[in-house]
Amino acid sequence: MSAAPGREPELLGQTVVVIGGSAGIGLETARRARAEGAEVILTGRDPVRLESAATEVDARATAAFDANDSAAIGEFFADLEGPVDHVMVTAGGPYYATLADMDFAEARRAIQEHPMLMVGVARHARVRPGGALLFMGGTAARNPRVGVGLMSAMTMALPALTASLAIEIAPVRINLIAAGFVDTPLSASLLGDRLDQRRAELRATLPIGRVVGPADIAALAVHLMGNTAVTGATYDIDGGQHLVAK
Repeated sequence: MSAAPGREPELLGQTVVVIGGSAGIGLETARRARAEGAEVILTGRDPVRLESAATEVDARATAAFDANDSAAIGEFFADLEGPVDHVMVTAGGPYYATLADMDFAEARRAIQEHPMLMVGVARHARVRPGGALLFMGGTAARNPRVGVGLMSAMTMALPALTASLAIEIAPVRINLIAAGFVDTPLSASLLGDRLDQRRAELRATLPIGRVVGPADIAALAVHLMGNTAVTGATYDIDGGQHLVAK
């Protein structure tokens, strides 16, 4: 995909860091950013998968580390040559469990993971004034039901953290992308043999009549990088799932 003929690429000459950029939403965002003229720097846990992604998008550089390691985040940004324009963070995953089955150690990790990753990147990232930090949140856990309690808490907490950080790190901007179900390898690993059933349910019930994919998230992410008027906001992108959720 490339910018439309006659239109200057939206991110021409800019640098985008994608933390969690070796697959899924992160890799698709890197593709979109490259199509809009940006250079990209990818990070991920798996060096082999990361290098494959980097080759595909002709990344300027890569770094393999665990994004939930605060020290590693700090070292990564300290080692970059100069500031960057935007940082997109897709690392981390949800933790679903009933109260009876909950692993408390894993639950504590899940509670800390997303907000502390946001705080760590906001503290250490060297971003040019007017540039953007983008993080992933969710919408599906807004409706109380068995097994989503911890994720419901995170779903409600992250927009508040985003808004507060927007004031503190200005003129750097920060926004949250709150996604529902997105058809990614992570979703496939979570659902297993129920994946096709879930896709069919969504096609039948979502107002948009199709399943949300990584390209939909990437398009919003790149728009938020380029639109310098938005900060401290949460953007739902779930195909209207919140309108029909029971």
